[in-house]
Amino acid sequence: MLQMFGWGGAGCPRCERKNGGEARYCGGCGLTLGARRNAPVLVENRWVAGPDELAVFFGVRELSGLFVKTLRVPATSRAYILQGSKATEVPQGEYEIEGFFTRLNHLLRDQHAEILVTRSGALPVEFRFDDVLTSEQLAVTARFAVSVRIEDVPAFARHFMTQPGTIGTQELRELLSAPVRQLLEEFVGARSIRDMAGNNALREQLDERLQGGLKFLLAEYGLAVVKVDTVELRHDKYDANRAKVGSLWLAVDERHVQVEHRKHLDELYDAEEWQRLRRAEQQARVRQREAELRQDDAIARAELSLQGADRAHALRARQIELYARILDAQSRKQALERGAGDVLAELEHELAKKGAQRRDEVQEWQHLRALAQLRMRSELEVAQQDARQAQAIARQRFSHTLLQQQIRYKIEQAASIEDAARKQAELVRLRQAEEDAARRARAIDEEEHVARHQLLLLSNTARRRDAERLQEWEDEQARLAIETARSTAQQDKLARTIALEARQAREQQGVLLEAEERRHALRLAEQQAFAGMDDTAKLALAAAPNAALLNDFMKTRVHATMDAGQLSSLAAVVGAGKLTPDEALALVAREQARRDGEVDKDRRHQVALLAAQAGAVAGVAASLRQCLHGHAVRDGERFCGACGAPLQS
Repeated sequence: MLQMFGWGGAGCPRCERKNGGEARYCGGCGLTLGARRNAPVLVENRWVAGPDELAVFFGVRELSGLFVKTLRVPATSRAYILQGSKATEVPQGEYEIEGFFTRLNHLLRDQHAEILVTRSGALPVEFRFDDVLTSEQLAVTARFAVSVRIEDVPAFARHFMTQPGTIGTQELRELLSAPVRQLLEEFVGARSIRDMAGNNALREQLDERLQGGLKFLLAEYGLAVVKVDTVELRHDKYDANRAKVGSLWLAVDERHVQVEHRKHLDELYDAEEWQRLRRAEQQARVRQREAELRQDDAIARAELSLQGADRAHALRARQIELYARILDAQSRKQALERGAGDVLAELEHELAKKGAQRRDEVQEWQHLRALAQLRMRSELEVAQQDARQAQAIARQRFSHTLLQQQIRYKIEQAASIEDAARKQAELVRLRQAEEDAARRARAIDEEEHVARHQLLLLSNTARRRDAERLQEWEDEQARLAIETARSTAQQDKLARTIALEARQAREQQGVLLEAEERRHALRLAEQQAFAGMDDTAKLALAAAPNAALLNDFMKTRVHATMDAGQLSSLAAVVGAGKLTPDEALALVAREQARRDGEVDKDRRHQVALLAAQAGAVAGVAASLRQCLHGHAVRDGERFCGACGAPLQS
């Protein structure tokens, strides 16, 4: 573990014994020389931190030397004994020497030890800043309290307990002022007065931002921020004579200040003043962008003041905040309602300047959101690098400030050395250490300037990469648009082809059906016309080969209509000329049989004609298939003519 050194030649703060020049511990009580005089802790042996103290620490030559009096650890305190590489907490209570070592039997009574006394609760440290600027360059006054406590005793001991002393409100305020102000400027500089005035959760957001930002810085030193309480956050307006016109309370702790929390902004600023403030904000962003673009690779030209660098960081945070609002918005109107109108107008102007062709409002909004996303990505890259550099510089400054505090304390302790020669030598050594610390501070400033220059180079590189990404995105969008147009054209062409083929199929099918209907109607008409003729006309119109047959058929039909008497008379008439009655009867019978045969033959012929007609219709139907929806289609067609559905081969 650590080993603290006292101050030779100094008086003991506990027993006030005078010690020699080379002594590190008091020869009487064994306390480390150089510890601050703290009567409750050192004299009364009541381990309790003062009202403005976070921790008191000192060392003893032998642990048993603590018990010059009964040791008391109150409920409001926490006490630790560091021996070797271990830190042991001493529970609340009163201890005599034997009971103490019986209860904490792993501690060595005759070995060196360091004592750390801290409070059980956190120590609130108040801060006040009067000139924090918003995005419109309006000054805001902030007052809040940061509650700090010791979280990791070994880490705290490595950085703070290199010599006996105390850490109180004043030391913590000096250590934390720079990082706290930086976090506050980042938060306020990224927002406008209107945004903060309309945000009901502003106080909680500010507390969370400060607590989260300090957490990573203080964890390395064994400290922790328990909570942050914003007492007030307000904007004061002054006239030309610096007389206060009014105040706008953005956030206030009602437990401490009883004021009207809500006051309308238009009571302080009219429309013309708001327009002027918006123009000032836009001009500040433009000037900062132009200043970054003018930077050269030479460090001498790239150096910016710390104030300018902080302002640039706030502007970058503001840009990221506005880009995020655009990405969260679902439409242009919603982005305007969320206060991102200035950045939205800038993006629209850039798109118009580049001649971007947008077909509709939805595509235009997608283009704007994509551009905002690319811009936000570039700004985040720079902001993350800036945050890493800021954290590194903040840790260096924190350690350097702690070193300066220790040097100042050593100088104060050296003034109490009675030996003049030793006192002078010690003061000379400490003054030299103080000068070395001053040179180290200047080196840290130079490192910060170099880091700022590197950040500017990174910023310019990020913006060039931003332009490349935007060009890549636009090329991709153009390619997608060409592919979409080509695909649409192909689909339209295919749809037209399908429609044309369907129409042709319908027309062909209609022509075939119409021709078939005409042929069928013509056959029916011919049959009806031939059937309606008288026998003489039929005989006259019949062809020569069929005339005899038709004559015989007509005779047979006439005979079929005769009764038996008529047939007998006809046979008698015929027989009177050539035939006998039997021959005539036989002839009539044969004629009757022949007539029946002709009738059967005619019926078979009609049946054959009907079968042939049905076969022709079936052939036409066979040549026509059906689609998925039941429509008839012909062979060789790929799509249905009625509905356009694709056909299976």
